[in-house]
Amino acid sequence: MQPLQPLRDEIDNVDRELLGLLEKRLQLVAEVGQVKHQHGLPVYAPEREAEMLAARRQEAEKMGISPDLIEDLLRRIMRESYQNEHKNGFKTVNPAIKKIVIVGGKGKLGGLFGRYFQLSGYQVENLGRTDWQRADQILHDADVVIVTVPIRNTLETIERLQPHLRENMLLLDFTSVKRQPVEKMLQVHQGAVLGLHPMFGPDIASFAKQLIVRCDGRYPERYQWILQQMQLWGATVYAIDPAEHDKNMTYIQALRHFATFANGLHLSRQPVELSKLLALSSPIYRLELAMIGRLFAQDGELYADIILDKPENLAVIESLKQSYEEALRFFEQNDRAGFTQAFKQVSDWFGNYSEVFMKESRQLLQQANDYKQF
Repeated sequence: MQPLQPLRDEIDNVDRELLGLLEKRLQLVAEVGQVKHQHGLPVYAPEREAEMLAARRQEAEKMGISPDLIEDLLRRIMRESYQNEHKNGFKTVNPAIKKIVIVGGKGKLGGLFGRYFQLSGYQVENLGRTDWQRADQILHDADVVIVTVPIRNTLETIERLQPHLRENMLLLDFTSVKRQPVEKMLQVHQGAVLGLHPMFGPDIASFAKQLIVRCDGRYPERYQWILQQMQLWGATVYAIDPAEHDKNMTYIQALRHFATFANGLHLSRQPVELSKLLALSSPIYRLELAMIGRLFAQDGELYADIILDKPENLAVIESLKQSYEEALRFFEQNDRAGFTQAFKQVSDWFGNYSEVFMKESRQLLQQANDYKQF
């Protein structure tokens, strides 16, 4: 190994130089964060990011360096930068807001939003399940009331708020279903109403690139400021009708969560050891196991609420069962032609997205392989 030592020493020196450059870049990012705070600019600027990555890829290619390598490095560095930018706080979009009350603010998701509202200069108070005797006092001078409680308690909680609501208040919810909560808020409140669905959990490191779904209720001109505030945090806001939202969530959430649960349930009952499955897995199978295991590190009550939310969810899950049975018959009947024909039909449905997903998954698989621990 002795002939390698001089080269290894040089590599170590270059690595130290890279650390110094990273330190300098993070210092510059901190200065950028201060400027954004002062001028009310969003954390995430997609046009700037896309232009910068395209330019660095071209420069890397001219130097004989893999453009994918440079993009991977820069994306990881930028993710770290986004995670640090909130340390400077955020500009207060609406200084007239005296107080925001989060019903369920002691929960993880409510706590996350509460911290970011405080970082944006707002006074935040929580109304927990044991605080209803003081509800009049807590809600007395509130300008915004946010409901973030379990799905099964959402409608009851909104109704319970009715005696405490004033017309000039903004009432909104963070529930993962939208039609019934928005209808209930419009029923009990005569002021501004907004339905939001954060498409992420409370464990995010940054709001940058996170999606928040918006379902308009009443007086949208009165709540534009809160959407702008969340965009300053880095979030992307997507508007959709409440009923259309719930229809799509049947497939995005209920169907996917059920299939993941069923796979986990099935695996747990098989005569196999998880450690050996991991040891023998390629990155793609390891990633699939990780996505199954991730579900079971969270709250089972939440997923039960999502799956049981409406009868349409169970109807779609029943159709999944039928698809499994149809797929199994191809092999029970040794119907290779039928399988390949069905495979092509699915491939045609995905269309060009297949290539997009191939590229995205390749990056995920590389990361999974880099961080393999078992």
